[in-house]
Amino acid sequence: MDVLLRKMTETEIDYWTQFFSDWFFFLSFIFLGFEFLRYILKKEFNLTLIGDTITNYLTLYGFLIINAFLIGSLYVFLIYGGYQFAVFDIKNSIGTALICIVLADLMYYWEHRFMHRVNIAWATHSVHHSSPYFNISVAYRFGPMDGVWPLFGGLILVLIGFNPVLVLFSEIIVQLYQTALHTEAVGKFPRPIETIMNTPSHHRVHHASNEEYLDTNYGGIFIIWDRLFGTFAEEKTQVIYGLVSPINSINPLTVFFHGFTRLYRTIAQARGGMNKLKYIIAPPDWDAEKIENADNQSKQSQ
Repeated sequence: MDVLLRKMTETEIDYWTQFFSDWFFFLSFIFLGFEFLRYILKKEFNLTLIGDTITNYLTLYGFLIINAFLIGSLYVFLIYGGYQFAVFDIKNSIGTALICIVLADLMYYWEHRFMHRVNIAWATHSVHHSSPYFNISVAYRFGPMDGVWPLFGGLILVLIGFNPVLVLFSEIIVQLYQTALHTEAVGKFPRPIETIMNTPSHHRVHHASNEEYLDTNYGGIFIIWDRLFGTFAEEKTQVIYGLVSPINSINPLTVFFHGFTRLYRTIAQARGGMNKLKYIIAPPDWDAEKIENADNQSKQSQ
């Protein structure tokens, strides 16, 4: 109990944030080498895989540039501004850090689910899902505006009373855990682990384009959120990675902006202002023409 109550300074939290981020990125390259060896042994190593991997890291750098000049400033403004209106004054400690990580994971679940079910958010997040491969480099495949939606979960946490530095640390821990899940090299864990924790098996399902797997397993660290809110699916059949409508490109610019170009074309072709608005806020599978045709068929059959 004394360990949980041990206070942590902002400087200490900053240190651990940087430590985990830097070392995890370094270790991910080593693990990627292991995955490449696995591809070679399975005779699946090819130029397209290499190009796709390079594209993954190029989208990361594009995301970081946008984040540094635009979203980063917005994050600081909202999070530190919101902290001035905190309901509670929660002190930094190992115990509150653990609580904050769990709550950050819950926020991540809802942010993640939102990014899949609202077209404007899916336009950027679909970049992450567009690779036909599944290895640790795919974890670094980001869309241009992927940094926007986590702002809201972070704002809720600081309004509760968690220190902004601790909130950032917690969000990064969730992201690093998620990064480790992007692999085919790890099978299923014992059932107690698979029941509570998010695992590579669960996250493979999340990245699937199979109809039975769509819009499932949004959790970050814990899969219990999906079980609780009815979005869980177990890996049973072979996973087909990528989008339902594949982009079939390793061009970094095409990959990075394809979601917004797709959304723009859809809105431009839509008839009527209301339909155009709906295409922005509706789920990605919403189709005005299909709904209209179904309504017409229903009227004709009456």
